[in-house]
Amino acid sequence: TTIKVYANCLRPDIEYKTLSITYETTCHQVVQNLLNKYRMRHRDPRLFYMTMEVTVRRANVRTILPLDEDARPAVLQSCHPRGDSRFSLQTRRGGLSKYKSLLISERTTVDELIQMLLNCYNSAERVEQFSLYEVCEGEEYQRKLHPDDSPLKVTQKWTSIDRHLRIRRNPDYDPHRRKSMWASDSTISAAISKSNSSTSASQECGRNQLTRSTKMSNLLPQSLPSTPLTSKHLTASHFSNYENFFYI
Repeated sequence: TTIKVYANCLRPDIEYKTLSITYETTCHQVVQNLLNKYRMRHRDPRLFYMTMEVTVRRANVRTILPLDEDARPAVLQSCHPRGDSRFSLQTRRGGLSKYKSLLISERTTVDELIQMLLNCYNSAERVEQFSLYEVCEGEEYQRKLHPDDSPLKVTQKWTSIDRHLRIRRNPDYDPHRRKSMWASDSTISAAISKSNSSTSASQECGRNQLTRSTKMSNLLPQSLPSTPLTSKHLTASHFSNYENFFYI
């Protein structure tokens, strides 16, 4: 389906933009799509939000509803007659970051700020390669910010002008670290195949040894049967056996 978004806040010459979206598309994705279409990747998407203006014709009442980032405009539009709803792009309150002037929102995280900087320089490097530090030159103090911290909220707490944010490259970044911790499916399959081959070879060797043993046993003489005891083995010796002995 299609929606019409009034986006005069992006540029004075932009009245509205018609976008083709699905029923799963969120407001955050719509904002990102608008920034990409107008080549504004350096703009912070969290500085913008969408509103929905709903008109009740009989009462001639208009209601403007701010939408969450996870709201789905196509679903909301389907709940009202065509022409009774209108989407607009609005801006949130923001602030300028130090040194590199970037207009960001209080909701913008460290990782999102780093991604914006990379977009400004058309860099294809990954966000994980960099970290953001809070630096105080006078106190010789620095603190590494968490990826989910808000840089703007950090700067709003500063009471002196000798503080700034500094982005640094992570010297210990290893893109293959995760791969080294986990074996790939192909490696596991190869190991299982090798194990099965070894097991099959061992079983085959065992069968061959058993066959050779069976053949050799056929060549060997059978064990002699035990001689049964008869009555003549149990009777006492005859007196004639002692005829050459003296008795005292």
